Order: sequence, then structure tokens, then C-alpha cells
Amino acid sequence: MKRLFGFYDRAVGMASSRIAEGAALLLLRVALAGVFWRSGQTKVAEGGFPAIDPIQYDLFANEFSGLPLDPALAVPLTVWAEHLFPALLLFGLATRFSAAALLVMTLVIQIFVFPDAWWPVHSLWAAMAAMLIVRGGGLFSLDALFARLRRR
Repeated sequence: MKRLFGFYDRAVGMASSRIAEGAALLLLRVALAGVFWRSGQTKVAEGGFPAIDPIQYDLFANEFSGLPLDPALAVPLTVWAEHLFPALLLFGLATRFSAAALLVMTLVIQIFVFPDAWWPVHSLWAAMAAMLIVRGGGLFSLDALFARLRRR
């Protein structure tokens, strides 16, 4: 029995190391960034960013009419946010700020656009964003690199 607990304690020690945590936070950053990046890509015209697909203005005016912003403002803000914040997350730069911005976007989507999607979709996005806000980008992020450089 003592041997079993020893094995368990070593496994827990490895799983809670800075490297394991950094890898998990990297995966979390990539997963959350991927959700919003892919959504942003559906809003750009053929040929890519930054040309916004004109149909988005009609979609926001009709399908997402619950938004408290005019589509002329909401569409470009959404397109830029769905590209900028995921890119920052991917590199782990301004991780907490970017995750907070995506959490606000998630809540706006939940409240004004798809109120029936909390479980399981938006709750998972919110949990991922919250974890990144609390823990930061982890060992494998530009945030961590800049923190090490500042300490020198």
C-alpha cells in the first residue's frame, strides 16, 4: 500500500509541476483562441482579414438584433476582437487581459445573442477564460518571458 501511495504522490508531483501546468495552460490558450478565431474567420470576406464580409451587417441587424450596439459598430468590433484577442492568447501576450475580453464577449453572446447556449457551450468558454485570468499564460508564454526579463 505504501508503494501505491508513493507512486500516486510522484504522479501528483509531476502533474503539478510548472512544466505540466505551463503545457496545460498552453493547450487552454490554444483551445479558447481557436473558438474565437474560427468565429472571426466566418465574418471576413473571401480573400481574408481585414475585409469584412458585407453580409455580416445584415446578419447582425436581423439575427443578432438583441445586441445593444448598432451593426455598423458591432460588426467591426467583433471581427477585430475575434482576431486580436485569440492571436494574443496564442502567443501568451497580455493573456489575462485577452481572456477577460473574450469572457466579456462570451457573456454578451450569452445574454444578447444565444441565451439558450449557456450549457454546455458558453459555460465552457467562460470556464476557460476564467482559468486564464486566474493563472495567466503559464510557463510557455510571452508574458512569462517578459516577466523573467523584468526581474533581471
